[in-house]
Amino acid sequence: MAKVNAKYEAMVVFSLAKGEDAVKELIEKFKAQIEENATLESVDESWGKRKLAYPINDELDGYYVIYTFESSPAYPAEFTRKVNITDGVLRSLVTVK
Repeated sequence: MAKVNAKYEAMVVFSLAKGEDAVKELIEKFKAQIEENATLESVDESWGKRKLAYPINDELDGYYVIYTFESSPAYPAEFTRKVNITDGVLRSLVTVK
């Protein structure tokens, strides 16, 4: 029998090219999307601005955020799709916690 809900962790690296205000807007946007489709447990911004290990799109710094949530197995794929088509996101990874 398939799992009904599971806990997930999504790490998103945001671009700082448009400034930190644009980053805050994107953080809130994804937080709202998760709250609509899943049970949001936490939003961890403690990593914050960090130097990237290698340049991504000619950028050397990124803003790291970790979202922890519980949802059905279908939602993480939809979340990944939305993150990947959003301007201002450098990288993302969703894992089962």
